[in-house]
Amino acid sequence: MTRVAVVGAGITGLAAAWELAQEGAEPVVLESEPRAGGVIVTERRDGFVVEGGPDGFLAAEPELPALARELGIGDRLVDQLARGSFLWTGARLEPLEEGRAAALLGISEPVHEDLSKGFRSFAGGMADIVDALVVRLGSRVATASGVAGVARSGRGYRLVLTGGAAVEVEGCVCAVPAWVAAHLLTSLGVPPARDLDDVLYFPSLTVSLAYRREQVRARLEGTGFVARLEEGGTLRACTYASLKYPNRAPEEFLLLRAFLAPVAGDPAATAHAELAKILAISGVPLWTSAFHWLRGLPRYQPQHAAHVAAIRDRLARLPPLAIAGAGVDRAGVSACVRSGRTAARAVLERLGAVQ
Repeated sequence: MTRVAVVGAGITGLAAAWELAQEGAEPVVLESEPRAGGVIVTERRDGFVVEGGPDGFLAAEPELPALARELGIGDRLVDQLARGSFLWTGARLEPLEEGRAAALLGISEPVHEDLSKGFRSFAGGMADIVDALVVRLGSRVATASGVAGVARSGRGYRLVLTGGAAVEVEGCVCAVPAWVAAHLLTSLGVPPARDLDDVLYFPSLTVSLAYRREQVRARLEGTGFVARLEEGGTLRACTYASLKYPNRAPEEFLLLRAFLAPVAGDPAATAHAELAKILAISGVPLWTSAFHWLRGLPRYQPQHAAHVAAIRDRLARLPPLAIAGAGVDRAGVSACVRSGRTAARAVLERLGAVQ
């Protein structure tokens, strides 16, 4: 059986591994962290569903629904309930045009994205898709198994793990952040891979806050709001998580998710203080949960596409190896799934292993 390594067990790597398995190959997924999923993290506590990373995906893009159906969890897809967003001017909340909120935050590519159909998610949070993939892939996913180096071998590639063990495979999918891919591919003799170090990852800090409904006196409309950057506060945006998707909080409770600029003190206290002023919140939150990604969403330089094309051209001269993920292709959960599955098929086609 054709053996292919997948470096990285974020959604890109897991999707690549699933594609490999579906085509009859044997994926070996190697993840440096103690868990799979990458930036997809869902906490479930006391009836609340709390997202630490992306909370959904574009309903217009088919990749997640198709994958969910293949995994047998298509019935867990849920549609967005509320629509529309607002701008906090410093004095009031004013309606925004569709897609404007994401553009103000710099987290969308309006030229490419179709926002007209809104977003979708999963009943138990975005980790539903990760959990299903991990269960179906089983022992093929090895966490706490970082790859220290990749070298060519007679069979294809030899991957040396951080603990000293080695894995021999015929092909490889590199589904790791850009700076990690730059290191691995440069050591393999792919000089253009150094350009991946130009991809900048912006930090992300979010705080989820639970309240009783009666604590929030303001009328909550739409999915949330963004704040004008010139207002000088640390609060960049707020999503009304329990209004955006169904069953994110028990009846009579609200779940809010604040997006913050870097703060020196307690991010939860800062989030509550700023939200309390805008939404007329009384008392203190029942609990809070903060997630800080030092390297969150990637930002590409103008020549990024040309750099990636040059890397892929150079990789075509080596045994089958493909790069995938937000660091090389588009960001977003759907884009990552598409990138991972495409990379897996590219490796198998070069190996002549596609059924």
